[in-house]
Amino acid sequence: MSKLLVVDDEFRIRELIKKYAIYEGHAVVEAENGLEALNMCKNENYDLIIMDIMMPELDGFSAAEQIRTFSTTPIIMLSALGEEYDRIHGFELGVDDYVVKPFSPKELMMRVTAILKRSTKTENVITDRFIYKGLCVDFSARTVEIDGERINMTPKEYDLFFFMVKNKGLALTRETLISKVWGYDFFGDDRTLDTHIKLLRKSLKDYANLIVTLRGVGYRFETN
Repeated sequence: MSKLLVVDDEFRIRELIKKYAIYEGHAVVEAENGLEALNMCKNENYDLIIMDIMMPELDGFSAAEQIRTFSTTPIIMLSALGEEYDRIHGFELGVDDYVVKPFSPKELMMRVTAILKRSTKTENVITDRFIYKGLCVDFSARTVEIDGERINMTPKEYDLFFFMVKNKGLALTRETLISKVWGYDFFGDDRTLDTHIKLLRKSLKDYANLIVTLRGVGYRFETN
């Protein structure tokens, strides 16, 4: 049984999520604002956090940023905000997923299941590296270096980049990337992938052009 922390200042939203989460076999703990959630995370461990952005005391972005200083617990943000800036800001803070209100509780639970499965999955250790000029990718250490400098990425940037590097030279459709990296059949707003590609290119600096856009198809990582 996984323990979820549901953070929202609206009681009806917390109850809705709680109802579906319990049905899926999860235990649910609630918090009414970001400050309460932050204090709870300091004293107790959770398997996943579902948190609203616009809340009193401490907003979701600020709470997530502070939680990330001591915890890698997966976070799904809930918000009525749908602007790209808000999505980018959340992903830069290390948020794992972003669901815009009004949302489908069933879809939310699908994302919860996918993230929990991914975070608890025991993967085979990969000991090889990929090196291209000044770019070094160490799969086992989950690190990326450019000209000897460690590049800090969000967990999802690492997942996306590692998958693309391992499939170097292949045309990866949007559907394939979403399915393999996010772990669920994506439907709805597809800007999540585009936002992470934009963040990834920013992180790669002079090597951003290694990620090629295939219009109408998806993306490809290539070094030729």
